[in-house]
Amino acid sequence: MIQVGIFSGYFPYALEESARRIKAQGFNTVQLDLAFKDMDFSTPEAITREKCHRVRDTFRAHNLPISCISAYTNIVHPDAAERKRRNDYLKATLRHARDCGTPFVISETGTVNPESDWSSHPDNKTERAYEDCVKVVRELSQEAYDHGAVFLVETYVNNIIGSVEETLRLFADVNHPGLGLLMDPTNYFETHNIDRMDQVLNQMFDALGDKVRIAHAKDVKRSSGADKGEKFADIDASEAHQFRGVGEIELPAPGLGALNYDLYLKRLSQHHPNIPIIIEHLDESDVPRAKQFLDTRLLEAGA
Repeated sequence: MIQVGIFSGYFPYALEESARRIKAQGFNTVQLDLAFKDMDFSTPEAITREKCHRVRDTFRAHNLPISCISAYTNIVHPDAAERKRRNDYLKATLRHARDCGTPFVISETGTVNPESDWSSHPDNKTERAYEDCVKVVRELSQEAYDHGAVFLVETYVNNIIGSVEETLRLFADVNHPGLGLLMDPTNYFETHNIDRMDQVLNQMFDALGDKVRIAHAKDVKRSSGADKGEKFADIDASEAHQFRGVGEIELPAPGLGALNYDLYLKRLSQHHPNIPIIIEHLDESDVPRAKQFLDTRLLEAGA
């Protein structure tokens, strides 16, 4: 059966307290955020074997195996020095992934927008940007492979790799054992295709199902408010966890949008019957509702 997990970053406490609270909610796996009130993981040098083992062993003691690690950053940041800083940190996370108990480290592919990691840019769809992205993904895949890890790309519409077709092209051009896919179907929807939800969901799994290693659970809907800018929640978490959408599309917690979860879970379980699915885009107070929603959908799907 599919394993239900959550990002550890939605529980902003010291390590032991975070693990205890997550387990108390009934989860059996986590996506690890290297962020705890009593530990410093702020630089590549701060990510050490000893610290990672402490994190791994604490979650294991709570029967919460770590299924994957967050390393979200803009891997194609237009400023060369900033890009190097970010990717050096991502590479350090890849080098220590196995010390945390998992091979899988996740990031999106980023945008050349100099003002935001979340908004699109016309140059994202140029060949120059694509080739630049391929070069970085190839480096990250090799770094992962050299250390027994796998770099998972998470497709997102406002990034250079933002569609099924672009994801397929990336995997064709970077045909590497150190590269895999994080499946989050909500990230593929824009105003032009959200009304063709079932068609797009089936296309995702028909084309990409064999590349998926981990899945996410959030939701998607058209924006109902007048604000069409970037949307962030006011929570104690990284900007990646505060993000809730941009423009005409909102990305709320699971069960609060229009995603066809029955079809999503059916297709996911067909390809990967024991895959971890990680809840996101919420705060701690909403965790019980979101988990109940997902548990009910999984039970109804027989997954």
